[in-house]
Amino acid sequence: MKYDAIMIRYGELTLKGKNRNSFIDTLANNVYQSFLDYHDLQFSKQHDRFYIYLKDSYDIDDIVNRLMQIPGIFNFSLVKKIEKNIDEISNVSLEIIKEIIKDNINIKTFKIKTSRSDKNFPLVSDEINRQVATIILKNTSLNVDVHNPNLLLKIEVRYDAAYIIGQTFEGLKGLPLGSLGKGLLMISGGIDSPVAGYLMMKRGVKIAAIHFSSPPYTSEMAVGKVKTLLKKLAKVQGQIKFINIPFTKLQEKIYEIAKDRYAITIMRRMMYRIADIVAKKENCQCIINGESIGQVASQTLISMDVINNVTNNVIIRPLAIFDKLDIIKIAKNIDTYETSILPYEDCCTIFDPKNPTTKPKLSDCEYYENKFDWQEMINEAISNANIEIIGVI
Repeated sequence: MKYDAIMIRYGELTLKGKNRNSFIDTLANNVYQSFLDYHDLQFSKQHDRFYIYLKDSYDIDDIVNRLMQIPGIFNFSLVKKIEKNIDEISNVSLEIIKEIIKDNINIKTFKIKTSRSDKNFPLVSDEINRQVATIILKNTSLNVDVHNPNLLLKIEVRYDAAYIIGQTFEGLKGLPLGSLGKGLLMISGGIDSPVAGYLMMKRGVKIAAIHFSSPPYTSEMAVGKVKTLLKKLAKVQGQIKFINIPFTKLQEKIYEIAKDRYAITIMRRMMYRIADIVAKKENCQCIINGESIGQVASQTLISMDVINNVTNNVIIRPLAIFDKLDIIKIAKNIDTYETSILPYEDCCTIFDPKNPTTKPKLSDCEYYENKFDWQEMINEAISNANIEIIGVI
């Protein structure tokens, strides 16, 4: 079956009221940017849908795979445009159904749903449904199920033509990337932070990424692991700016003056101070991390409060109330899990304090921090940052 177009549905965007057109424009631009190498691809943006018009030379599987990576798309369907003739509608519908069920033995039931905007067409929607269903029943082993069908085939009869809507694919949903600004993702290389970045992109937030490395305690393979994770996230965003902060001097000093009990808390405070400065430089409206309440010592509510004290920036924790198994499930779905569990330690795990406090006091943190010139060390770390643009694998 040679389809004529792909119909994209907006989903959540239809609820945006006065801002709706702005969201749709952003989505349309994101779709356009995703297909720049399809030089003659034609688009049509409408109030409730977005169309990509197809040619025989196009790789449909490639187009489908790309669309599935674009936030803001609720779902999309392959569409065949035909003449407004009931015999043509029935025959093409049968051909599409046969193609869909050919490699899918789990499809046992179907339903036809017609919408008829052209009221001059001689048959009403229910009559079209019945005639098309009759042809399918006679020529396949499928049965009709009007309540919970395995396959729903939609027909639209408009003024210009009839449209048969074939296979439908789930989109990422959420909001168009960039429609809600930009955030700085604190990425460690573990399981959680890539998932947090992915969820933020789904909500329309573009990301830059900051990582803290402590050579020689952390290896180049640990940094390479983070880059691989960002390449996987770049399937959604396209390109991600990666800021790698040398953290060794600061980390050594922190463990020297604070010992095990307060080292993690002060280390996180320094990371937030650095992230705050970098976020402003990168025009980010928030800082994003993969913290989950109670998962480790620095993620108790008391710890978070003391750590947050160093910045007035918005801190977003998409995984704050997630169970670890739920986080792992998402990580596997977005293909970051296997990379995240590679045994290359980051600066948060190399020293492994034996007795970190879960109830730090702000006054104690300030007491330890007054023992050294952390501001100068922060400035030095930022000035020596290594910056790269990470693209798709």
